[in-house]
Amino acid sequence: MVQVCIVLDTNVLLSGTAYPKSIPGEIISAWRSGSLEVKLSQYILDELQRVLPRLNHRLGWSNSEIREFVDSLAFLADLVDPLQVSEPLLRDRADQPVLGTFLAANANYLVTGDKDLLALSARYPIVTPAEFWLLHGG
Repeated sequence: MVQVCIVLDTNVLLSGTAYPKSIPGEIISAWRSGSLEVKLSQYILDELQRVLPRLNHRLGWSNSEIREFVDSLAFLADLVDPLQVSEPLLRDRADQPVLGTFLAANANYLVTGDKDLLALSARYPIVTPAEFWLLHGG
């Protein structure tokens, strides 16, 4: 069986980590069990490491625990270098490297909750976690 290959945006990684019983949490669990192939970039991992401390009220992780967690994701994922893109319809310029990661990864889907990226779903296979889970979930 061919495995589905996806790129997870930072917000999905963040939600899935903070709320393991949520749909993003289920997606991360499926990835960790080997049911999904996930490709990420250092850009996405750096962003995750930068924003994870905002969830310390929920996770209670030290800076070193956050670093170790992000490193473990880097080990599990295939890392790609984002393509340099300049998508004129992308409203948030900070999302260009995320789209570039998706294009470099040659993945089936970019899974995100970001409205600016989701606005491009007519041009690219960009879906919400719920849409992805409906199509490919357990």
